[in-house]
Amino acid sequence: MDYSQFLAMKQEIALLVVFLLVFLYDTFMPKQTQKGLPAFTVVLMLIATAAGFCSHCLGSAGDVVAFAGMYQTSAVIAAIKGILNIGVVIVLIQSIKWANSEAMTMRRGEFYELLLVTLFGMYLMMSARHFLLFIIGLESASLPLAAMVALDKNRYESHEAAVKYILTAVFSSAIFMLGLSFVYGLTGSLYFENIYFALSTKLSVMLVAAIAFVIAGIGFKLSLVPFHLWTADVYQGAPTSVTSYLSVISKGATAFAFLVVMAQVFGSAYSRVWEWMLYALIIVTITVGNLFAIRQRNMKRFLAFSSISQAGYIMLGVIAYNTMGVAALMYYVLVYIFSNLAAFGVIGAIENATGKVSMDDYRGLHKTNPRLAFCMMLAMFSLAGIPPFAGFFSKFFIFTGAINQGSVAIYVLVLIALINTIISLYYYLLVVKAMYIAEEECTIARFKSACSERLGLIITVAGIMLLGIASCCYSSLLDLTSVSQMQMYFIH
Repeated sequence: MDYSQFLAMKQEIALLVVFLLVFLYDTFMPKQTQKGLPAFTVVLMLIATAAGFCSHCLGSAGDVVAFAGMYQTSAVIAAIKGILNIGVVIVLIQSIKWANSEAMTMRRGEFYELLLVTLFGMYLMMSARHFLLFIIGLESASLPLAAMVALDKNRYESHEAAVKYILTAVFSSAIFMLGLSFVYGLTGSLYFENIYFALSTKLSVMLVAAIAFVIAGIGFKLSLVPFHLWTADVYQGAPTSVTSYLSVISKGATAFAFLVVMAQVFGSAYSRVWEWMLYALIIVTITVGNLFAIRQRNMKRFLAFSSISQAGYIMLGVIAYNTMGVAALMYYVLVYIFSNLAAFGVIGAIENATGKVSMDDYRGLHKTNPRLAFCMMLAMFSLAGIPPFAGFFSKFFIFTGAINQGSVAIYVLVLIALINTIISLYYYLLVVKAMYIAEEECTIARFKSACSERLGLIITVAGIMLLGIASCCYSSLLDLTSVSQMQMYFIH
């Protein structure tokens, strides 16, 4: 075995180094210095993120394949991992106060170590070109999340959420691997490229069932309807920092992995088999997420159904299956990171200070905490797609990428998505109405949030504002996807 192949995994190695340093700090540093672990982890992740961008995105290297074609990386894949790292850094900053709280004294290190393990699994999912490596990444990204959801041992809801998550994860993995067994029976291979070309001449009931099972398995991670039933309970029961990580980083990584699997493995059977499957999933996901979000009063459940709806919009980038679709998907996830984490940053700050998470408690918030109300308003405007904020341009680009496919069905699909955008505008503005228009006295007293919480909100608000103005960001991503040799076997 040529061990020099491991050098192709620069970002994975950097993440493992971060994990080892965090583990050693947590294990051997004196007790009086343990509160420095969150800041230490943030600094290490910043260094790893900057190194990843410098070594790949700013370089001119093409695709790098290792381990007999099981692993592949490129400038685009490195950029995707860098985008996720940005979200992880923001989550880490926002979680500093919670991680240093008395309740987390004994479990502070576990949170960071489990988070880094799940991120490593997501890296493998995006770079895998063989289903064996993909499953290793999928399980590495899924199982530690159950432990993260259960970190708040003093709350029954946290235990219940962890049980629901792990049971659903087990069943979804079983369904996914059943689909893979059908694929292997049809093609005799687990390599993405071999399966792609083998399926180009085959059409059978077993192939339809295989693709349906694979979509169901990955759809669980993306919270696509009808595989979404765990989402609201888990988001509500998990600690807010874990919920924000689940809603953004896990969803973004799974969306990119879904794109790779559907394009590189089943792309040759797109128009014959899975095109209408995804059309139906997208319509139902966006609609159900929007309708159920209207009924929610708990802010974490509210954002859970919002994230389900957002997953439907993200899937528009998957079905575009072209360079514009990939660029739009990357840009959408980047904007979603800043917008959603801004909302969770406000929720986390209020929950840490008062324990309140109900939308009714936010009535009149601008009178007692105007800055938090302003940040939440910008987050809601961006998630709703109101110009000139970044969320408007992310939806515009992902609709444009989908429409460029050119079929009549796509136009109908995008029209339904646009109609649903009006529904989402209504329920996002319910939060703004509660904070600024409601006449009731606010039950949340004036308080000063922690420095780390304010820093996280500053970063997210700056991202919402700048990404809405700097269109060069999307242009750079489009140029990157145009010149990359990703070997994405898209249908023409």
